[in-house]
Amino acid sequence: MIRETALVIFLVLICLGCSGTKATKNDAPAAPSVLPEKDLRPVIVAFGDSLTAGQGVDPSLNYPAKLQAKMDAAGYRYRVVNAGVSGEISAQGLDRVQSIAALHPAVVIVEFGANDGLRGLPAETTRQNLSAIVSRLRSDGAKVVVAGMEIPTNYGAQYTNSFRNIFPTLAKEYHAPLIPFFLDGVGGRPGLNQEDGIHPTAEGYDIVVENVWRVLRPLLK
Repeated sequence: MIRETALVIFLVLICLGCSGTKATKNDAPAAPSVLPEKDLRPVIVAFGDSLTAGQGVDPSLNYPAKLQAKMDAAGYRYRVVNAGVSGEISAQGLDRVQSIAALHPAVVIVEFGANDGLRGLPAETTRQNLSAIVSRLRSDGAKVVVAGMEIPTNYGAQYTNSFRNIFPTLAKEYHAPLIPFFLDGVGGRPGLNQEDGIHPTAEGYDIVVENVWRVLRPLLK
């Protein structure tokens, strides 16, 4: 009887020992996870409306994404940020300019005005909004590229010419590089635009990227 009691006590002690060992392993602190390396590349912001956002195409096929791929392939270490918002007019872009400046970008490609022109908003108001955007960004040391825009002649030749002149006038005022026409080679070509006739297809964005690249590349280190 004594031997059986002793055997039971021995087995209990073994069980307690195993339980204690297991608890110790479970309570051990987990190894710290490896944090992702912070992206320290200078920032290029593509700032604009739906033409920048890439409305209607896969996010990997819009112009900022294709521009990033082109820069990577060419060996330039920059990070392209897509700050396009579909439907915005220049006044709404001006409302967002502080958030763009907060990114401390090296370069900002300003593409606004198409929606202003399609709505027939006063050309001088659009110019003032764009001027305020460029001025604010340059005050923080960013290089600004002005993307020129053109519109159909729906509102007459006078308005069309006034609108077209906004962009070279702005570029001259601020000594900023100018993309003469952001959609050059794409606008008005059905095969390179979506069914709405306004927004480029993925193939259309290939041409847009070349329009941007010709002006942007001399600014890169």
